[in-house]
This record gives sequence, structure tokens and C-alpha cells, in this order.
Amino acid sequence: MATANPARPARRGSIRRWLLLLLVVLGLALAWFWQPLNGYARTGAAYGARVACSCRFVGGRSLGDCKKDFEPGMELIVLSEDSQQKSVTARFPLLASETARLRPGEGCRLDPWRE
Repeated sequence: MATANPARPARRGSIRRWLLLLLVVLGLALAWFWQPLNGYARTGAAYGARVACSCRFVGGRSLGDCKKDFEPGMELIVLSEDSQQKSVTARFPLLASETARLRPGEGCRLDPWRE
């Protein structure tokens, strides 16, 4: 007759407690860093939209060529353009999206921020 190992359920419970603790710590870290991270993403997207809009519609360069003007660390920014609206939208995946438009006599300006 086989005997059950009484230590096994206690070990499984210990692993579950550690996983739960890890999830709680990760959740708290995300909550703590979300606001600054989101702010940096919005600022980077706004900068990217403004620079790319000026490059594309004032400078007459291609959008791919305009991305070369970005600062180091902005590789995650994704650009798209609307030729009819003369606007460029820059997106930081899952965090932020900002649009800049060419306005006659004013150059490229960011659309107002939405909360």
C-alpha cells in the first residue's frame, strides 16, 4: 500500500503564497510607476508628432526619413500620417497617442491634450 507524502501539499501552498506575493508586489510597482511612465510616453509621443509633422509637411521629407531626426530612445514611437488633414500621429504602444497638424501661418501644432 502506497503512502501519501504529507509534505507535498504544504509545498504547493508555499509556492502559491509566493506567487500571490509576487503578483501583489508587481501590481503595486505598476500602480506606483504608471503615472510617471504614462507622462513620459505622452511627452515622447507629442515630441515625435510635432517633429515629424514639421519634417514631413514643412520640410517635404518622407515620414521614414523624418524618423531619423528622433532622439535616441524613441525607437518605439510609431508614426502615421493623414495627407488630407496634413497631420502626423505618433503612438507609443499601449500608452500614448498624440497628433500634430500643419496650420497655415502657424506651422505644426499639437492637438489639445485629452484626459
